[in-house]
Amino acid sequence: MKTKAAAIIPAAGSGSRMNTSRPKQFLDLAGKPILVHSVTAFHRIEEVAVIVVVAPEDHLEETRQMLSTWHLDDKAVVIAGGIRRQDSVKAGIDYLDDSITTVLVHDGARPLVSNDLIRRCLEEAAMHGAAIAAIPVKDTLKRGDSHNTILTTVDRSNLWQAQTPQAAGLQQLRDAFAKGKDLDFTDEASLLEHAGYNVRLVSGSETNIKITRPEDLTLAKTLLMQNSTNHCRIGHGFDAHQFAVQRELILGGVRIEHTHGLAGHSDADVVTHALCDAILGALARGDIGRHFPDSAKEFKDIYSIRLLEQVATIMDDDGFTLGNADITIVCQAPKLAPHIASMEKALAAACATAPENINVKAT
Repeated sequence: MKTKAAAIIPAAGSGSRMNTSRPKQFLDLAGKPILVHSVTAFHRIEEVAVIVVVAPEDHLEETRQMLSTWHLDDKAVVIAGGIRRQDSVKAGIDYLDDSITTVLVHDGARPLVSNDLIRRCLEEAAMHGAAIAAIPVKDTLKRGDSHNTILTTVDRSNLWQAQTPQAAGLQQLRDAFAKGKDLDFTDEASLLEHAGYNVRLVSGSETNIKITRPEDLTLAKTLLMQNSTNHCRIGHGFDAHQFAVQRELILGGVRIEHTHGLAGHSDADVVTHALCDAILGALARGDIGRHFPDSAKEFKDIYSIRLLEQVATIMDDDGFTLGNADITIVCQAPKLAPHIASMEKALAAACATAPENINVKAT
């Protein structure tokens, strides 16, 4: 049976250790909120049909608006969380219907998770029932007393530090929550263990950090910066389409009122197509025609931002992020100045970058 997955993103905590007036998941990280980074990672996974973001009750509308701004609300929904993490995750599970086979739970404040790690957790859970991302403990461990005196050195053999995603079958999680409803658990793996289920370990990543304290945010910014500058590549893209009657004009993901649209197999969005080609060129991955041929029925009249999202997934899988894009549109009509900011936002959201990294000009 084909996997149909859901992601639950618990993000209802206050983040008191960050010493800020706002919950940490709403803080800025490289031009967009921490929570947006986390949700975007799952938005790109084809098997993930729905993303349930569990937010603080007094930040529900803010969270919904945030997801809409970053064009994530086609998959993501927002519900209110509970007092404990497990209450928030339980609320997310209760939201899901029986068509979901596998659930991925991921911390809202763990924004650097890779597509590869998500997929490996999903595949392992689909094969074995449950799996979590984790890394082997490297440091020597000490057990101390209430006076900070060492009692003993703990053998670190076979010890792992749990991360997220943590994945399991929907029915297994429902059963585990029913059996452990009166107990406190710090993660889903503990809950599943208590219910008698075996949980597999998936090798995680040292960069898959959880932002808990101010220094974690600084480290995350550094990691993102290193990822974007260590292997810099430049690509160029160009596209042109003829005008056509009885077609919507869509440029840069924005619908623009005009007497004509553009002719093409997809929505003929030349701006988005040129950006796709530029990114694919930088990755040495061919061009848009190779990945989305006009002979394929599934791309007929498709909204080209969806194609750009798939190109962005290829970019992420190859270990790259978009540094910046400079786009020039050449046309006599219509007037594009009122639409440029909207284009920049739509293109940026598809590429999981900040709008200030996209510059659109018209001449």
